[in-house]
Amino acid sequence: MGSEVTGKGKTVGANGPLPAAPAPAPTKIRITEDAEATGETAAAYDYWRAGAGRQQVPGIIKCFGARPDFLRQVVDFSNTVHFSEGHLARRHKEMIATYVSYLNRCPY
Repeated sequence: MGSEVTGKGKTVGANGPLPAAPAPAPTKIRITEDAEATGETAAAYDYWRAGAGRQQVPGIIKCFGARPDFLRQVVDFSNTVHFSEGHLARRHKEMIATYVSYLNRCPY
């Protein structure tokens, strides 16, 4: 994709520095942060962590915090469709998704 992060933390594309992403806009969806997650929501976040192997729950997952039953279905669906092995390895799919999110100025 032709971009790299320099030692100074700046992203440089094939045609020079890429503009910094704007600050995330406030959302109309209630986000359930880790610190306030209890019961089924906390359990659903732990379910995501167990499958992802990461500790920090991303905002896109937190959007479903109000519906932990649905969150588990989203996680399972995402793992099946987006992150199963196929023509592209998971690593490459995540790199593409990250780059597309950056281009779309998506805060997630």
